[in-house]
Amino acid sequence: MTEQSPAALYQTVVIEHNRSPRNFRVVEPCSHAATGRNPVCGDTVILLLRVDDHGRIADVGFQGDSCAVTTASASLLTVNLLGQTVDDALELARSVEIMISQGDRVADSAPGRDDLNVLADVRHFPGRCNCARLPWMTLQTMLGEQADPVAKQSAAALQVTVDR
Repeated sequence: MTEQSPAALYQTVVIEHNRSPRNFRVVEPCSHAATGRNPVCGDTVILLLRVDDHGRIADVGFQGDSCAVTTASASLLTVNLLGQTVDDALELARSVEIMISQGDRVADSAPGRDDLNVLADVRHFPGRCNCARLPWMTLQTMLGEQADPVAKQSAAALQVTVDR
């Protein structure tokens, strides 16, 4: 068996999650909702969460109209958040920002994290970095966390509105 190059794996995972996005649905009832927009390209992502009484993400979904990279990133976000605590979700979002900016992989062997690591390769396509960031910054803003100054500057064009 031959090993796929990072670029080929990136394309494979993005295409798969774009064609069959996980959790592309409305979550009802939801405790948190936010809309992220990238006015440069027109992408819109609506992220919906239900956080249980123990602070765990009991359900997560997304809706919207976006490019393949944003859709895949949102799909990967939902797969990786289900069952996580809010604090763990925010820590993962910070790790993803570092991954997109610097290419560092998420150091975690949890199921699904290998696919998440392909987002590190988006840094090779600077015009697509904000596409990958949009769902994650929407999550951070929805949960009340401000992105660090470097990440905020990188994603200055992105707009997030907390709906609930």
